Amino acid sequence: MSLALLLSIGIIITIIFHFIGVYAGAKKIVWIAIILIWAAVISVATSEVKPKAYDDIKQMQGQYKDTDKLIKESMPHISVYEMILIKNSYLKHESTK
Repeated sequence: MSLALLLSIGIIITIIFHFIGVYAGAKKIVWIAIILIWAAVISVATSEVKPKAYDDIKQMQGQYKDTDKLIKESMPHISVYEMILIKNSYLKHESTK
């Protein structure tokens, strides 16, 4: 999934929750919840992967140019979102074999 698609889904869900809050008369509570959810999602997506993921990256490295380029751009600290992109690139090439 692309980042634009994920952000679009997040914005649509935010709008839906906003209207639920308006209907229920709890706009402040809903917006506090929305802000906390966005903060948690951004925190998880930008956090660094666990050391085991670096072992997986070493196994993927050197097989496909696209994947190697993503790995090179992401190093030395790879976030969860970057790991997802690397894994998707690798799996795309594996499925065509």
